[in-house]
Amino acid sequence: MTLMEHLRELRARLFKSAIALVAGSTIGWFLFNPVFDLIKDPFLALRADHNLDAKLTLSGVTDAFFLQLKISLLIGVVISSPVWLYQLWAFIVPGLHRHERRWSFLFLGTAVPLFLTGVGLAYVVLPKGLDILLSFTPEGVSNFVQVDGYLSFVIRLTLAFGLAFELPVFVVMLNLAGVVSARALSRRRNIVVFAIFVFAAVATPTGDPITMSTLAIPMWGLFEISVLIAWLTDRRRARQSPEPDYEGLDDDTASPLDDDEPANT
Repeated sequence: MTLMEHLRELRARLFKSAIALVAGSTIGWFLFNPVFDLIKDPFLALRADHNLDAKLTLSGVTDAFFLQLKISLLIGVVISSPVWLYQLWAFIVPGLHRHERRWSFLFLGTAVPLFLTGVGLAYVVLPKGLDILLSFTPEGVSNFVQVDGYLSFVIRLTLAFGLAFELPVFVVMLNLAGVVSARALSRRRNIVVFAIFVFAAVATPTGDPITMSTLAIPMWGLFEISVLIAWLTDRRRARQSPEPDYEGLDDDTASPLDDDEPANT
C-alpha cells in the first residue's frame, strides 16, 4: 500500500471509531444518573468514614451540562471499546499474512476484557487514591471539591488503567507484524520494566507507591505473558520458514553455509 492509501485507511478507521463513540456516548447520556452515583460513591463514603466537611460542588451555570456530557463521553469510550480496539487492529491486519488474520477474533476477545479489567481495577483503586489526597485536609477546614476536577481525576485514573492493560495486546500485535521479536523483547526486559514503573508513576493521579504498584505490577505480569506468546509465535514461524535465523548472530560471526554449496578446492 502507498502512503496515501495508508492515510485513507487510517481516516476510514478513525471515522468508524468516531461513529461508535458517538453512539456509545448517546447511550451514556441516558445512563448518567446510575454511573454518576458509582463515581461519587467512593468520595461520599470516605467523607463519612473520616468525618470530613467535604462536598462536590458546581460553580457555573453550564457546569451541570458539561458534567453530564463528559460522563457520557466516558461511558461512550467504554461501550465503544470493542469497535475502536478492533479498528486499531484492522489497521495493522493488512501487514499480516492471510493465515494470521484469524488472530483478529482472538485479539478482540482479549483486548476488550483486558480494557474492561483495567477500568474495573481503577474503580477499586479509586477510594485508596482519594483517601490519600483527602487525608491532607487540615482539621476544621472544609474541602469543597469542584466536580470537574474530581471527574478529571476519575477519568485519568480510569483511562490510565484501561489503556495500560492493553500493553500485552500491542506487544503481540508488533510481534505478529514482524516489527519486534521475542528475543529483542527479552534483551530489553529491564528497560521495559523500568518504563512500566515510570508510566505508572506519571499516569496515576496520586503518584503514591500503592496506587503506582497496583498499576505497574499487573502491567509487568501481562508483559511477561506477551513475551511468552511472542516466543511461541517466533518458534512457529521458524519451523514454517526455510530461511535460517540470523538474528542471534553478531556482526563478527560468519553466517552458516548451505550444505549443498560446493567447497573451494
